[in-house]
Parts: sequence; structure tokens; C-alpha cells
Amino acid sequence: MTVTSPRTPAVASADQLSTAAEHTGPLRVGLLGCGVVGSQVARMILSRSDDVRARVGRPVELAGIAVAHPDRPRARLPQDLFTADAHALAARDDIDIVVEVIGGIDPAYELIMTAIEHGSSVVTANKALLAAHGHEIYAAADAHGVDVYYEAAVAGAIPIVRPLRESLVGDEIRRVMGIVNGTTNYILDKMTTEGVSFDRALSEAQRLGYAESDPTADVEGYDAAAKAAILASLAFHTRVRGTQVHREGITGITPEDIQAAQGMGCVIKLLAICEMEPEGVSVRVHPALVPQEHPLAGIRGANNAIFVEAREAGHLMFMGPGAGGSPTASAVMGDLVTVARNRARGVAGPPQAIFGDVPVASMGTVHTRFQLSIQVSDRPGILSQVASIFAKHGVSLQTVQQSALEGAGKEDGWSATLRMVVHETRESDFEACLAELAGSPIVNGEPRFIRVEGM
Repeated sequence: MTVTSPRTPAVASADQLSTAAEHTGPLRVGLLGCGVVGSQVARMILSRSDDVRARVGRPVELAGIAVAHPDRPRARLPQDLFTADAHALAARDDIDIVVEVIGGIDPAYELIMTAIEHGSSVVTANKALLAAHGHEIYAAADAHGVDVYYEAAVAGAIPIVRPLRESLVGDEIRRVMGIVNGTTNYILDKMTTEGVSFDRALSEAQRLGYAESDPTADVEGYDAAAKAAILASLAFHTRVRGTQVHREGITGITPEDIQAAQGMGCVIKLLAICEMEPEGVSVRVHPALVPQEHPLAGIRGANNAIFVEAREAGHLMFMGPGAGGSPTASAVMGDLVTVARNRARGVAGPPQAIFGDVPVASMGTVHTRFQLSIQVSDRPGILSQVASIFAKHGVSLQTVQQSALEGAGKEDGWSATLRMVVHETRESDFEACLAELAGSPIVNGEPRFIRVEGM
């Protein structure tokens, strides 16, 4: 037996020194992308190193940044960090955490899978990728014992992923409904508060940087659908891909629709709705009338808000900036600190594995309410004929309003607009009713409808 004097330090072996260094040395981060969000993340890692070290328990060091043009000067970021070889950075064995903020599916999917296979944990803000291939990524992370965190993928700075994934995992989520796209919320808010057209509100959103030069992903609902797929997967512990989400955009919303909503005491919002139907999980994105007293109705500008209904926790609401470089970078940094803490302790966070395989219900099985507008002739018996079509398809009318028609429609012999709200009904029954109304000689043109939520 070897006895060591308290005053004479023992000589550590090379293996012991190596092990000690592994547990006290810096955790190294590889950053994929350095755009609006990536540049903010890089600067936060470099400028807040002391704070991050205090929260993690070990230094966190930015080891490399992969970009398409590494020679382009970037203010306040060391030029020697940049590389054009993203694959080599993701595959480096000395990297502990890879942060992906390049967006899109290719090459992001390959790069993230490469990082996982080489033992790196991953932080990503890539909603499109997770909606398309999240479950393959989660399975690979579980198999390799590393983390994948993605708070920034759904609603910018709003903490919603971790509450669904961890805080509420012991509860039964019944519904998740929210505004998850700031661009469309800004446009609809401008149309509501200032009475401007869709095109004018969109131009203003582009001028302020809320909307891209090609706004299709936002205004047609693709961005919100990807986020809805992620939320539904978390809330109902099943596999939902972005292509399974029913999607409608806001390009058809007119100032007349906005005015009609206000006449009902409602506002129009683009909603992402995830809920459990008897046939399976229903996941949809579409414009909807929301009563002015509902919490979501008061969400202004480019803000996001998500309303969660749980069996035990009741009604919860999460609200805040849903986009932009700084808010999104804040969410990325929160995940980075959490993942770094796990790496420092030699553990991974909660498993990502999906627990079940609940079917995704078709839109036709959804039960909801509708507001419908049609042009008719103002003559005796018209309302009873319309009501008989509704009754034929088992759709119950709640309210009916008739107003005189102005302009071209009146000149063509159509003299009234009927606006009706129906009780909650099955979507397929309402669609059958709509088709018969559209083909009826008593109705002029295509009926216009919008769903009603929160009433």
C-alpha cells in the first residue's frame, strides 16, 4: 500500500490528467450558418463567455463557423473561425455541440445526422427540417446518447417546446391553438386596425423586415404548418409531418371579411390548431374568427401566442416575439446552455423517442363552426330554401343576418347577402352543404366561408 503525506501531493497519472481535463476543459461549439440568427448566436457566445461559464460550470468555446463565403468580412467576429466546409466542421471529433441555423432541409439534414453520428449534441432552429425529418433525427440522437434541442424552431423566444416536452409531459394535453407566424399576424392586425388591403399590409411588413421578398411560406401557411407539426408531435406523443397538416393561407382575406368579423365581435387570425379527435390527431392551419374577448384576439403586430388546454393544468398561454434575430438567438442560447450542462455532467436530456403512433385525422373528420356568406335574391321563400339545404346535410344554423347588396351584384339582379353562423359540425358535412349551395340557382357565385374558433 502506498501512503501519501497530506503535505506531499500525489503524482497523477497521464490518464488521470486526461480525465480531469475532459471534465474541466472547454466545451466546443460548431456553428452552421451565420445569418441574422447565427451572427447573434456567435456574438452572444463570445461576449458572454463568463456568464455562460458560470451557468454551465465549464467554459463554452466557439470552435468554428461554417458559411458559404468565409472570406466575407463580418464585424466583431474572428475571421479565423470561418470555414466553407460545413461537413468537416460537423464531423470534427473535438466538437461537443453543433448549432444549426442555416435553415432548409438540404444540406441541414445531412449535417445534423453527421454531427450526431460523431457524438455531438445538436441545437437547431430549423422548423422545416424537423417537420419533415424530426423523427429520424430524434431516433439517431437517442441511439447515440446525445441531445437534440429546438426551442427556437417554433415561436422564437417563446418557451413552448420545453413546457410540452418536459413540464406538461405528465398531463393530458387536449388542445394546442395559437398564432405561430408573426408576418401574418402583423398583416391581419394592420388590416383590422387601419382598414388597409392585404397587399398594402404585406408591403409594410416587407419594408419593416417582417416578411421576405417572397412571402409565400408565411402568407400561404407553410411556415405555420411546419410549426404545427412539431407542436402536435410533442403534445400528443406521436409522429406528425408537415405534409400531414391541413393548410390554408390568408391571401384571400379581404377588408370586407375584416369588417364582417368586427360586426360579429371577432377578429381574424391565422391559427395553428392541434387537438385530439375520435379519429386521431387533427392538425390544421387556417384563418379563423376569434371572439374579441379570447386571449388570442389581443395579440398585436408580429407577436406570437400559443394557448394550451391540459386536463389537469387547465388553460395556459405563452406569448411574446415569435421571430427576429435577437429573440430567436435567445432561444438558441437557452438550448445551448441546457445542452452544455448535460455534456458537462456526462448525460443527455429526456429521450426524444415518440411513445405512440396515433393516426392523423383527415380534415373532413374535424368538428368546428363556420361563418358563411352568400349572395341571393331578396324574394319570399329564399331563406327557407337555403335552410332546407343546411338541414339536408345535418348542419344547424345558429344565427342568420341579411343585408342589402350594393354595386355590381345588385345590378345583376342579386339583391341581398346572407351571413350565417352554424353550430359546431363535421367538416365533411359542411363541405357537402357548401357544394350544393354553390350549385344552386338561388345562390350567386361561390359561397365565402371562414371557420370560427374559441366561441
